[in-house]
Amino acid sequence: MDVLRGLAVAGMVVVTSPGDWGKTYAPLLHAAWNGWTLADMVFPTFLFAVGVAMGLSFPRALTTPEDRKRFWFRVARRVFALIVLGLILAWLYVAAIGAGAWFPGKAGLENIRIPGVPQRIALCYLLAAVLIVFTGRTQSDGRRDVNPVAIGIAAVAILGLYWAAVTFIPVPGYGAGHLDELRSLPAYIDRQIFTPAHLWPLGSALWAGPVTYDPEGLLSTFPAMVNTLLGVLAGYVLRRFPQKAALYIAVAGAILFVAGLLLDPVFVINKRLWTSSFALLSSGVSAVALAGLLWLLRFPVAERALTPLKVLGANAILVFTLSIVLGMVYSFPFFGSGAHRTSIQNQANTFALGFISDPYVASLACAMVMLVLITAIVWPLYRRSIFLRL
Repeated sequence: MDVLRGLAVAGMVVVTSPGDWGKTYAPLLHAAWNGWTLADMVFPTFLFAVGVAMGLSFPRALTTPEDRKRFWFRVARRVFALIVLGLILAWLYVAAIGAGAWFPGKAGLENIRIPGVPQRIALCYLLAAVLIVFTGRTQSDGRRDVNPVAIGIAAVAILGLYWAAVTFIPVPGYGAGHLDELRSLPAYIDRQIFTPAHLWPLGSALWAGPVTYDPEGLLSTFPAMVNTLLGVLAGYVLRRFPQKAALYIAVAGAILFVAGLLLDPVFVINKRLWTSSFALLSSGVSAVALAGLLWLLRFPVAERALTPLKVLGANAILVFTLSIVLGMVYSFPFFGSGAHRTSIQNQANTFALGFISDPYVASLACAMVMLVLITAIVWPLYRRSIFLRL
């Protein structure tokens, strides 16, 4: 589990920390709109990993009021902590905008982003917990366990209802069935509930013009929950069939991946709207990655080689937070003045180009240095068994 989470957060750091955005390998850039890239698999894999951990944590004793109170208190505390973390990071981003004047006129709490990555994790975790408990099966010893059939039905129902809503519910002024940044139902709902001022500052067509959507918006969080639910099923398989889990999960992952591709002509693969096809395809990728890691980790040499990922995954939330905060520092225009202001990112890329002639390799090298730096920060915590648990 730690290695899978570590793989996800390591990918996030590399994707978000290039030396030069204009000289970044295509797989490390998010798809402009429709389609998918390797970078688009990072967040879904983390959501999938959340589900796997939940699937492994059951069965649980929930027979007494005290048991249930203790369980739901932990769930509520985690959800609250993740939402607060997301809002704090959004506030820091707004403060950085004001100091750096990246988006003139957008610095202030009146422009703080309300949706976000931690917020989406919180909601996916909450729904998964509710479904596991209320659709679960009671074992002979009284403990509550995952009901895989109910979880599977819920996942299919969510994806089907999301497709139907986006396809058939008309957006005022635009009609139904649109899948673009402005006219899609998820974008419209986010504008109405949060208002454009509280959405992702880059949530516009081609990252320019008025903000119209948020990639972690409200309606699109529902299909994202499916990634977590499918992770729950993977965790259940790991627990029930430990000897053949890698094979079963790999086969299921391949089926999900193909299902996502087959659904693409009907409901196009799109991460920013988190279409049903994207949820299936990305869950398939995550499942195959998990199966591959299960197989690799049988070999001691592979286990040792993957220790850095284990270190990152053991403190995944801290790594995520560090990547955001250090990313702000990294891209902040500390140097120069006026139109000639430049950042550590620019300086690092220029330095790398002094040793590496290929600008794409130099840009990737900067991202790898950031990954090494964050790993070095959390490694002493790992050795002392200090983990940030929300």
